[in-house]
Amino acid sequence: MIKEVIVVEGRDDVTAVKRAVDCELITTGGYGFPKGTIERIRSAKERRGVIIFTDPDFAGEKIRKKISNAVPGCKHAFLPREEAIKKGDIGIENATPESIRSALSKVRTEIREDRSEFTRVDMVRNGLTCHEDASNRRDRVGKKLGIGYGNAKQFLSRLNNYGVEREEFEDAVSKLD
Repeated sequence: MIKEVIVVEGRDDVTAVKRAVDCELITTGGYGFPKGTIERIRSAKERRGVIIFTDPDFAGEKIRKKISNAVPGCKHAFLPREEAIKKGDIGIENATPESIRSALSKVRTEIREDRSEFTRVDMVRNGLTCHEDASNRRDRVGKKLGIGYGNAKQFLSRLNNYGVEREEFEDAVSKLD
């Protein structure tokens, strides 16, 4: 049983998450939220907390940012892209119950104050940018840390804004080679 309310994009996502865990869910219906959705999310956050769990694609990231900006202090779960693909379609609805449980076990809370624990130097030094395999390396480290995949700029932001500690970062990077 998950205490927080999980926010997903659609009905098929609800079905997939319900197969994996016992929880309450709110659907956004895509990017154009129905009237009252943000208020429901805000209320759920105050009552029990909210986990934003959107598809690992461009639209899912836009929805995540829209909710996060409107309702600060939400938690975030990220599903690795390759665990969300089925017949060329990407989404939470394609994930196995095990993948969903794994993503939800690595929930992160967004930090709102400016934090600069990690810099571009860390990214370069660890082959997460300016490296021939940087994209793949970010993907693998993001999976280990539970912050998902992002381009170099997004990834650096997630390292700083989702409470990743230096030791866990270094541990994840050390397991790459």
